[in-house]
Amino acid sequence: MEEQKKRTRRKREEVKKEAPVSEWKERVVQIRRVTKVVKGGKKLSFRAVVVVGNSKGTVGVGVGKSSEVIGAIQKAVAEARKSTIEVPIFKTTIPHRIEAVSGAGKVVLKPASQGTGVIAGGAVRAVLELAGVENILSKSLGSKSPLNAARATMNALNSLRTFQSVAQSRGLSLSGMLN
Repeated sequence: MEEQKKRTRRKREEVKKEAPVSEWKERVVQIRRVTKVVKGGKKLSFRAVVVVGNSKGTVGVGVGKSSEVIGAIQKAVAEARKSTIEVPIFKTTIPHRIEAVSGAGKVVLKPASQGTGVIAGGAVRAVLELAGVENILSKSLGSKSPLNAARATMNALNSLRTFQSVAQSRGLSLSGMLN
């Protein structure tokens, strides 16, 4: 009897140890209840906007819809992992100022000096923090939608260019371009 208790205890401990610790962080930006008018009435579902990132320069945004909140979040996480991008981080900020749009939402991102922190709100803050940007100034203009703000931020981060890539495209050395 006691032998059996020890075996079950060991099995439970093994199950606890097997849970992998992922470097990916997930942040739910928005959960919205949406309705669709169908022949029999209104059909309720949930839309989730999720940001995933590893705080080391990789980030993605995903949207999922389901009849349950948990299902919508799981779908959004799966889509966000598929749509990850690499963000060029210069020291602890971005290499240059950039503007980007998504729908009616517009985002302006500016590099900031050391110690400034992430000056951003809502969805823009979530995307920048999970991307690993530590010092940045931002302003969200136009649409107040978190989805548009998150997508506009992703467009901006995707459009960033490093000094090396600009020098290479111009056919110059890095020191030659900076002089």
